[in-house]
Amino acid sequence: MPAAALPLRATPPCAAYSELQQAYEHFNQRLFDDALPHCLITLQREKRTCGYFSAARFASLDGSTTDEIALNPAYFAAVPLIETLQTLVHEMSHLWQHHFGKPGRGRYHNEEWAAKMEAIDLMPSSTSRPGGKRTGDMMGDYAIAGGPFLRACEQLLTDSFQISWYDRFPAIEHVLSGQWSMATQLEGMAGTTPPMATVPALAEAVRPVGQTVATAAGGPDAVQPMNKSNRIKYSCTGCTDQISVWGKPGLKLICGECQAAFVDR
Repeated sequence: MPAAALPLRATPPCAAYSELQQAYEHFNQRLFDDALPHCLITLQREKRTCGYFSAARFASLDGSTTDEIALNPAYFAAVPLIETLQTLVHEMSHLWQHHFGKPGRGRYHNEEWAAKMEAIDLMPSSTSRPGGKRTGDMMGDYAIAGGPFLRACEQLLTDSFQISWYDRFPAIEHVLSGQWSMATQLEGMAGTTPPMATVPALAEAVRPVGQTVATAAGGPDAVQPMNKSNRIKYSCTGCTDQISVWGKPGLKLICGECQAAFVDR
């Protein structure tokens, strides 16, 4: 008598990508009227970037193309699950605008994109908190309690959705971003606490790297907000007319007019 076949187990790549695809399809139906085309979801470690959208990034052997939404797995264990889902929907809004609207130049998040985000109560903010600018190159977001986005999250999480695989070595800046996230202030919902703080086995496996929380750039209160870009704004400390430039993190800049240093804002 032949031995019974063993049940097939999903491989890590299949599980990781199928879960993200499930979330994409769910939000497409609930928030975008199922109007978005299929796209390729990838995992990419872009420094200081939670995710990005790239139009028609991949091509098949027959010449057809598909868009890409990339998510940074370095954040997955360190930030609340709702924050990861916010990143996905943030990039889906860029995909929507590419196909049905008029995107801003380069990385710029324009008024049309901001209005689409606001329509689902996922509020655009340059600080990822209330009071930030609605448009710009560096944009985060935060969810409004009771709005369409969080209702869609509740439906998804009720269906036992999960992310099964996590980066074991998030940077301390990712851990601090998770502690700073507005999602941690939501009440009565699943997915508002970083997975590394709620799942015992994961807590044992994850090993943050970098400075300790006590010594990292002035402590948790000094953590910078998450955003969907990898450029930051520098302003001159000496000029009165607010000269500013954009550049990658860590630059040491001197003003050519007054010789004062630029600082990141």
